Amino acid sequence: MQSMTAYLNLSPELVDKIALTLIVVLFLSLGRLLVNIIIKRRIADAMKAYRWRRTILYAYTLVLLVWVGSIWTKGIASLATFMGLASAGVAIAMHDTIANLAGWFFIIWRKPFKVGDRIEIGQIAGDVIDIRIFQFSMVEIGHWVDADQSTGRIVHVPNSKVLKEPLANYHIGFEYIWNEIQVRITFESAWKKAKRLLENIASANVEHLSTGAQEQIRQAAKKYFIFFTKFTPIVYTTVKDNGVLLTIRYLVNPRQRRSTEQQIWEATLDAFNQEKDIEFAYPTTRFYNREYEAGIFMGRAEARAADE
Repeated sequence: MQSMTAYLNLSPELVDKIALTLIVVLFLSLGRLLVNIIIKRRIADAMKAYRWRRTILYAYTLVLLVWVGSIWTKGIASLATFMGLASAGVAIAMHDTIANLAGWFFIIWRKPFKVGDRIEIGQIAGDVIDIRIFQFSMVEIGHWVDADQSTGRIVHVPNSKVLKEPLANYHIGFEYIWNEIQVRITFESAWKKAKRLLENIASANVEHLSTGAQEQIRQAAKKYFIFFTKFTPIVYTTVKDNGVLLTIRYLVNPRQRRSTEQQIWEATLDAFNQEKDIEFAYPTTRFYNREYEAGIFMGRAEARAADE
């Protein structure tokens, strides 16, 4: 040891601190590894095991910083002066890192989301799969995939984003979203019959999904100003340029959105196929011939005059 100290030109005190630091890191790392093995063998629930591993990681990091810090700051005459000078330089050089750390404290303290939640932050939406000190990870949804289903990509987002970007959580307070399906029929169709058919289809396929929504609203109203009076599916009527628009609006869990749309559309196609007086509307192009249209108009006028 003395020959190595002389070769590296290090003081005995510095060598002792390095050796003690390595011992502390090795001791804590082995302890963390042992606890993780126990968690893996004893806890079968994936979510509970993940939370325990996160807790052990945070405890390990905190103890390591405090223990190693006490080793290297021992003997400094004025720790307050040292920390003041050091923190000023660190704040400038590591602005983004400190912002990410502040974002992590906000996530842990205020809990705007947790692992398993579906969120949208800025232009990114997905399911949260991991939360770390400097970033959190999501399985992306949307983009080229319809109906908010997974793209398969994992997106890593800096924690500082939660302090700068708008954040939407699909689950906190109220675990349902309103989904709408637009069905457009021609003006000549029997729109009242079509509306009744869609109301029956919605009631049969998705009304049961809103069970429990009223109780969730009541609980959420204790913390947020959330107020709904209608929980069952409803069909709205609107007139558009190329037909009558019937919009089915219903409550659904975000992860069931695409499957419920498929059920409703398949039932709608089957029901409308059996009705001769209901037709879907779609964009069409009409060519106007003035002479031809004038002839038809005159023919109809002469026919009415003959009837009279």
